[in-house]
Amino acid sequence: MPAKENGRSQAANLGFEAKLFLAADKLRGSMDASEYKHVVLGLVFLKYISDAFNGVYEKLKADENADEEDAEEYLAERTFWVPKEARWGYLQSNAKQPTIGKLVDDAMLAIEKSNVSLKGVLPTNFAREALNKQMLGELVDLISTIGMKEESNRSKDILGRVYEYFLGGFAGAEGKRGGEFYTPRSVVRVLTEMLEPYKGRVYDPCCGSGGMFVQSEKFVVEHGGRIGDIRVYGQEMNNTTWRLAKMNMAVRGIDADIQWNNEGSFHKDELPDLKADFILANPPFNISDWGGGRLREDVRWKYGIPPAGNANYAWLQHIIHHLATNGTAGVVLANGSMSSNSSGEGDIRQNLVEADLVDCMVALPGALFYSTPIPACLWFLAKNKNPGNAWRDRRGEILFIDARKLGHMVDRKRRELSDEDIARIADTYHAWRSEGEAIKRRSAYEDIAGFCFSATIDDLKEHGYVLTSGRFVGAEDEEDDGVPFEEKFFALKEKLEAQFAENDKLTESIRIALGRLK
Repeated sequence: MPAKENGRSQAANLGFEAKLFLAADKLRGSMDASEYKHVVLGLVFLKYISDAFNGVYEKLKADENADEEDAEEYLAERTFWVPKEARWGYLQSNAKQPTIGKLVDDAMLAIEKSNVSLKGVLPTNFAREALNKQMLGELVDLISTIGMKEESNRSKDILGRVYEYFLGGFAGAEGKRGGEFYTPRSVVRVLTEMLEPYKGRVYDPCCGSGGMFVQSEKFVVEHGGRIGDIRVYGQEMNNTTWRLAKMNMAVRGIDADIQWNNEGSFHKDELPDLKADFILANPPFNISDWGGGRLREDVRWKYGIPPAGNANYAWLQHIIHHLATNGTAGVVLANGSMSSNSSGEGDIRQNLVEADLVDCMVALPGALFYSTPIPACLWFLAKNKNPGNAWRDRRGEILFIDARKLGHMVDRKRRELSDEDIARIADTYHAWRSEGEAIKRRSAYEDIAGFCFSATIDDLKEHGYVLTSGRFVGAEDEEDDGVPFEEKFFALKEKLEAQFAENDKLTESIRIALGRLK
């Protein structure tokens, strides 16, 4: 979202994706962001698969032994087949026609018909009377500029970045509703940088639009791994959001098994036998209508029956149930989860700690999320705190990190964590976990007053198993300026006395002025 200074947008300082979002948002007019989102993201998706198709098309056309109009050829290249009437060039050439809405709908239906994995995924309501066709045509022209001068692979990458940026942009425009499908990128990056999902099965039981998976894939690529080394699994109960996730995965080229049903992961777990190596999740905060009363005897509640009025500890136990033997998880929850004792939550938390499943707790600053201004925390869970492979034996210990002072405001309402903030949090965790040769590549861990502390289970017992970071990290050490405390105290006292005297004078002046008005 554009930064504001003196009421003016600093558009000149924005990146390509941000400028494009501003241009697209300008075309929106009075249309609600939640509705407009599907129009824009649907068109970006169409442009993406058309550009990907064109890359393979040109390669096949240059091969005299290949048929560029054979759909099987594209399947072999792991590329969606795009019928002629759905190709972007055809839509762009008809962008100014009053029938553009129907042409886009026909294109979406043709793509779904030709690609089974996209059946029931794409938006198909562009011909509706309420959608301004001139605006739609201008939007087609605008999206046509994305990657226009780039070769196919580069164009696809740019479109993927645009899709991801637009998801965040619309989440901001929708406010609280936007938080239901989108987790802020900086929060997801903390999870991926700490968990380091290089290889194995990655799972999100409430995956929203799939941001956790995108950042996991990015982590693998940015750290020299192979995308094929991870396998993505997810579930989402909101059908509209599930469709966004399916398109997001297709745009990013991520092979993912994302399931949908309207009952959700608690009541109809679509992946009951999955044991994941990494779980990243941002469940709805403090959800009260999760139907817990119907699941009192569930096999997942090994550490206590979660209260029917709050799903926080149901999510934690569902996630633990799906962890592999050496699996690790990062979960975003409301701060209340760290200390609540209502309806047996304190007992469940104690059981989780004594079972040595809690690995690290991170307190986050407020205003990070679109859906709520309240601060949240990150729970890191580990099935095995002594897995070897350069990891130190941390059985019986929990790392606390207080990151509440980190981050910067990007606008009046929302904060973001910088790359430096994310690195500081992740590096602290890895220094705490590392041993042997790994220590040589990282700074050695040490407790830092006001930021991090390595606690024992006995420490937690003394605090009633409350997991609030501030209780353990203490206050930040103040820099010693050489001035004795007594001298500072009396100087402050004199200053305060002077302010009291000034206040008395002002009060008397006001009384005199009021007396003259009688």
